[in-house]
Amino acid sequence: MTFPVISADSHITEPPNTYLDFIDPAFRDRAPKMVHDNAAGDVFVIDGMKRPVPMGLVAAAGKPAEEIRITGVRFEELHRGGWDPEARMADQARDGVAAEILYPTVGMVLCNHRDFDYRKACFDAYNRWIAAYCSAHPARLLGIGQTAMRSPEDGIRDLHAIRELGLRGVMMPGMPAVEDYDSRAYDDFYRAAIELELPLSFHILTSREDLTPVRGPRINAFLSVIRGCQDIMGTFIFGGVFERHPRLRVVCVEADAGWVPHYMYRMDHAYDRHRYWLPAGQELSRRPSEYFRDNIYTTFQDDWVAFRTANLMNWERLMWANDFPHSDSTWPWSQAMLAEHQRDLSEQQKQRILCGNVADLYRIDLSALA
Repeated sequence: MTFPVISADSHITEPPNTYLDFIDPAFRDRAPKMVHDNAAGDVFVIDGMKRPVPMGLVAAAGKPAEEIRITGVRFEELHRGGWDPEARMADQARDGVAAEILYPTVGMVLCNHRDFDYRKACFDAYNRWIAAYCSAHPARLLGIGQTAMRSPEDGIRDLHAIRELGLRGVMMPGMPAVEDYDSRAYDDFYRAAIELELPLSFHILTSREDLTPVRGPRINAFLSVIRGCQDIMGTFIFGGVFERHPRLRVVCVEADAGWVPHYMYRMDHAYDRHRYWLPAGQELSRRPSEYFRDNIYTTFQDDWVAFRTANLMNWERLMWANDFPHSDSTWPWSQAMLAEHQRDLSEQQKQRILCGNVADLYRIDLSALA
C-alpha cells in the first residue's frame, strides 16, 4: 500500500481489573469481574445478567474454523494485545495495519443491561481504562468511549467527558432510557455531538433484539445480528434525525455493507409508495437514500460484496476493519484478503475505504503513521 491501512473496528479484551479498579466505589462490590468456571473456562460475571460472558470467541482471531469455541478458554490464552498496548503494536505489524479504532468486548454485552445506573458506572470505568490503554500509543490506538444514555442531558455530559479523555467517538447502546433516538428530546444531544466532532457508533449485538433466539438451526442466528443496526439506521432516517441535523455522523459497525445498496432502494420505495399509510416520523425534504449516503458510515471485514458494489453506494462512507481479536477477524491474513477483494477498485477508492474515510471521520493525523 502507498498509504497506511487503518482498521475502523477492532476490539480490546477487558482484563480482570478493568471495572474493579476504575469503577465508582459505590458499585465496586457489584462490578463485572472475571471468574474461572471448570466447564466454561474464564468468564466475566455481570451483576444483574443471567449469563456470564465467555472468552472463547475473543481468542479466536487467526484460529482455523474447526478450533473456534465459545467456552473452555483461559485469560492467559487470549491475544495479549487485547489489554497490553505494547503487544498490540506487534499485532498491528503482523496484519499490516497502522492504526485501529477500538471498541470494547464485555462492554458490548453491558449495552443490554437493564439497570441504567449500573450501566453508567461500568461505562465510566471502561472509558477511564481505555483512555489509559490508548495513551501508550495515541497515534495508533484510537479509543471509542461508551455512554449509557440514561437521559439526553446525561448523554451530553458523557460526550464532554469522553472528549476530555481524548477518545475519538461514542459507542451508543441500542436502546436509550428515554423514548427512542428519533425523539426531538435528543436534538440537543445531537447538536453537542456535532460540536464536539464525536461520531456516534452503533455496533452489532448492542440491542436486545440482536440476542433474541431465531427460527431454525442455531447458525441462522449469525445472519440476524445485523438487523438491529439496520433498524436503528432506519429510525434515524425516517424519524427525521438527519433532516434536523444534517452534519450528524453515525457509524453502523460490524454489520457488513454489501446490503446497503438494496437497503437504500428499499427505503426509497417504501417512502415513495407507502408513506401515506405507513407514515414516517416526519416529512423529509430528501429521499431516504440520500441521508444514508451522506450521514451513515458502515464498517465491514471480508464482505467482498461491499467491495464489488462500492459504486452503488457512497464509497466515501465505507470503512474497512479487521475486527481483531474476535472470531470474525481477518487477522493475520488481512493483506492477502484485501489484495483479492479490492482488485477492481480504483486507487482513489482503495485509499478512501482503507484509510481516508476513517482518518477524516476520526481526525487521524496520517503523518504520525508514516
